[in-house]
This record gives sequence, C-alpha cells and structure tokens, in this order.
Amino acid sequence: MTVRMTSNPISVDSVIKSVRSNRAGGIVTFIGSVREASRGAKLTRMELEAAEDLAKKDLTRIAKEAQSRFRTTKIAAVHRLGKLRPGDTIVVIAVSAPHRREAFSACKSVIDGMKKTTPIWKKEFTGEVGRWVEGKR
Repeated sequence: MTVRMTSNPISVDSVIKSVRSNRAGGIVTFIGSVREASRGAKLTRMELEAAEDLAKKDLTRIAKEAQSRFRTTKIAAVHRLGKLRPGDTIVVIAVSAPHRREAFSACKSVIDGMKKTTPIWKKEFTGEVGRWVEGKR
C-alpha cells in the first residue's frame, strides 16, 4: 500500500505502476485535477494544506478498510499539497484487484472516504481573492 502527501507534481504512471500485480485482473484510477472555474468564477490558482501526519494516517486507514472490504490486491493514494494551477493534478488513487467490480468499488470508497474525513484543506483563488472550500461530507 502506498499513501503519500507531496508538494511535487504527481506521476500518474508511477502511481499506476505501484499497484500492478500478476494477481490483479484490473486497475482502476481516479485522477482529480484543478478546474479552471468554480462557482462561475475563473480560478487563477488553488492552495492545498494538510495536517500531513494526520492526513496520511487517516488516508492509510481508509485505504486499509477498502482493501479489506473489497479484497483488492494493492492500493495507492497520492495527494498534492501547495500551490497549484488549473489543470494540475491534485490526487491520484489507483486500485488493483482480481476483478473490476472490486477495483471500482474500492477506488470510489477511498476517494469518498478521503473527502469526508481526511484533514486536507483547499483555498481557491480568483485573482488575488481566496476562498476556503468546504469539504464534501
């Protein structure tokens, strides 16, 4: 299992490679990126902050629960922190499993769980004006 927070760009290929296995019949990925607009306003940037140790611990818990519940082979979740621009990758989640149903279900479970409880905060900027974004509960 791979769970990381990083201030560097995320390599989607390396995240996918980390979950490859001869026991897996499928890999499902979720790639979240910065939109160019939010609530009708053009975004110039986004800033992401986290309580890194707590975020990593919580995301690890979520991934372990998904791995156990859906009998996946491997799970990787990498989340970006810092200043990002529209089009930049925020998060990559990759799940391998013997069958596609388990891989899709586990991937959805990880991103949904992360959105609910993981202490990561984002602030969207339109020009120099920033607004904290409420998490999806």
